[in-house]
Amino acid sequence: MTSLKGKNSIVTGGASGIGLAIARKFAAAGADVVILDINPDSGKEVASLMSKEGHSVKFVPCNVSDYSSVVSAVAHVSHPDILVNNAGVAHVGNVEQTTAEDLDRLYQINVKGVYHCTKAVIGQMVKQGGGVILNMASVAAVVGIPDRFAYSMTKGAVLSMTLSIARDYIDKKIRCNAISPARVHTPFVDGFLTKNYPGKEKEMYDKLAASQPIGRMGTPEEVAAMALYLCSDEASFLTGCNYSIDGGFIGLKM
Repeated sequence: MTSLKGKNSIVTGGASGIGLAIARKFAAAGADVVILDINPDSGKEVASLMSKEGHSVKFVPCNVSDYSSVVSAVAHVSHPDILVNNAGVAHVGNVEQTTAEDLDRLYQINVKGVYHCTKAVIGQMVKQGGGVILNMASVAAVVGIPDRFAYSMTKGAVLSMTLSIARDYIDKKIRCNAISPARVHTPFVDGFLTKNYPGKEKEMYDKLAASQPIGRMGTPEEVAAMALYLCSDEASFLTGCNYSIDGGFIGLKM
């Protein structure tokens, strides 16, 4: 099994969905995990549960859109070996259906959140002689997705930041990569279907799943398995890369 033993890992948005799966996978691989999340109830619950399972997990409340909140949160990790920028929000709508407030909200969380967290840890990574940063992008960063104007904008920015960070810090032994999932079955998907398609959740879920060539949505655990590899020493030759985990969405449909 890939090991992260002795590695201090920060996972933003780690209290649910893909972030939680990554936190669990990292903890099982021996990492000391700090979960940053804006939801204190969920964060405390999952950290307590994983601690009872024998893992080294701590929860710290954090609003990634607020730099002072991020600085206070990462201060709990004196030697950050791994940062996973996973926290993010979605939005459905084309440019006409996207308000300025919608755009600002997604920018503050999805883009500035990555900037804030990276800026807060990278200086220490330089001092300690290296580290790994993994950003959660999306297939929406490179493919036109209907009604995802604001979301696609932010994920395109995440991918660009990934390449810039990887180039600027390659000589500091800091690796930076991105994962771009297609549709993954998370609590967000269930909530979206309940809100927008009451009574037709199953029908719409099947329709969304079928939009991927492999015929289903991905699982958070599948994304977490990729994250584990990319953040491990086994991937020491990889930086400045974007890895699609998308059931053939990009390669088999374009």
